[in-house]
Amino acid sequence: MADASAVKKLRDLTGAGVMDVKSALEEAGNDFDKAAEIIKEKGLAKADKKAEREIKAGIIKTYTHNDRVGVVLKLGCETDFVARSEPFRELAHNLAVHIVAMNPANVEELMAQPFVKDEKTSVENLVKGVIAKTGENIRIDEFYRLEL
Repeated sequence: MADASAVKKLRDLTGAGVMDVKSALEEAGNDFDKAAEIIKEKGLAKADKKAEREIKAGIIKTYTHNDRVGVVLKLGCETDFVARSEPFRELAHNLAVHIVAMNPANVEELMAQPFVKDEKTSVENLVKGVIAKTGENIRIDEFYRLEL
């Protein structure tokens, strides 16, 4: 049986549902790190299944660094509810910062790059993590980077 404090801690860390967390902890023999990895793997699998769902909402995010480099990013999702959510808005900000720092040529190159704030994860896995957390398809539609 999973410890309630471990369930809460793992939920806070991953954003997964209570039953998913309990199941992962039981599968991992109450090993917290192994359970987190199981949830991550399942979350990424869920993200791949959502990739075909229609994008109807999103935001335009702008970011400038030292008034010398700027980005306009169009990030799409399925509903306005998710577009207003903190994980989605944080993702948009992190992507804009990444684009300023790493200067990818296009969306495909961007997705393949290691994330600038955590090189252990790729931008693609960063997006998939938010897909798993929000339960909606998320897509980087386009971006423009301007530099003086």
